[in-house]
Amino acid sequence: METAVTTERSASQESVLLLRLAGPLQSWGDGSRFNRRETRPEPTKSGVVGLLAAAAGRRRDEPLGDLLGLRVGVRVDQEGTLLRDYHTVSDYRGRPLPQSGVSAKGVQKPTSPAKYTHITERFYLQDAVFLVGVAGPSPVLAALADAIVRPAFPLFLGRRSCAPTQPILLGLRSGTLVDVLAHEVWQAGEAVKREFERRHQRLPHVDRPITVETADGDDVRADDPLSFDPMSRRYGTRRVTHLWRTIPTGFHDPVEPSDSEGHDPFALLGW
Repeated sequence: METAVTTERSASQESVLLLRLAGPLQSWGDGSRFNRRETRPEPTKSGVVGLLAAAAGRRRDEPLGDLLGLRVGVRVDQEGTLLRDYHTVSDYRGRPLPQSGVSAKGVQKPTSPAKYTHITERFYLQDAVFLVGVAGPSPVLAALADAIVRPAFPLFLGRRSCAPTQPILLGLRSGTLVDVLAHEVWQAGEAVKREFERRHQRLPHVDRPITVETADGDDVRADDPLSFDPMSRRYGTRRVTHLWRTIPTGFHDPVEPSDSEGHDPFALLGW
């Protein structure tokens, strides 16, 4: 793990684009089947790059180009909870449903024996908040930051039904991916922060998990997008390192009025 952090620190100077991904629902699949769409507990690189490509107006069949070399790190600020959405699918004409396989002519084969209802499941993360850092060349990230503010296509959190609740862009930062993710203030929702404050007073720091993309990482993810073309989707693998970092909560200790100064009821009005 120390080797991975050392590699991160010795990387050439780069900028980091910070995104806050928060919404009622998110879903970040990386290998789901038709009848069972699962989600990972944190955003995938393919999902993040897809969001950036949509903002920049890249169509699915276009080459990813300068988006291929970007590195992604994720800090989990609010885990959220898992939601299972149960679906049934049938043909409104009462016909048997086709299966997923196709014939030599490219036509879907009928189910055998005939099946009139498919049961499908979708999984989502509820009320999760993630801080995502995207590291790469400054000119590329600056253009992507502008695109996120004025996206060419609608932006969503993994699936089209998962809309973000707040502005996604937090801005550009200098430094390494690990350092930027570790120094940004906690992005959890107000209800979570109030509960934390009730349990722990106004502590200035909280420990949060971070996953960063590193060349010598101790874990492998198969979510590195090479092509989003619907006719030729391709993904590669990447190595990641899992870390814990102490980050600022954004709380400040309340200032008690001095006995010598007394209490001024008009101080907040600037009088």
